Amino acid sequence: MRILYVEDHPELRETIGMLMEGEGRTVTPCASAEEALALDAGDPFDVLVTDVSLPGLSGTDLARQLLADDPQRWVVLCSGYELGSHPTQWGPNVRVLLKPFELEELEQLLTSIHTALAAAAG
Repeated sequence: MRILYVEDHPELRETIGMLMEGEGRTVTPCASAEEALALDAGDPFDVLVTDVSLPGLSGTDLARQLLADDPQRWVVLCSGYELGSHPTQWGPNVRVLLKPFELEELEQLLTSIHTALAAAAG
């Protein structure tokens, strides 16, 4: 499972990026939505994990652009504030993780996504 992780805070990007690495998972960290779009363009990632508040293009705008190309795409929006049910209307595989989150929450979410991707691949 290839994860594209977008976080503009350098320490968080490094720490959370390393913590998401694991068996069958590779993480590509980047600092902006614009960089994420460029990285994803040639070879789409399995999962987008993005901070909502980013300089320039926001994480929600990034998610919407990627979901426009593939509505079945897995997206995890990390936000310090409640987003309500709005993002889940963008696609069946959109999840919201409220900050500050426990590492166990993130791990459980990534494990469930990995399981769903494996089942879909058949």
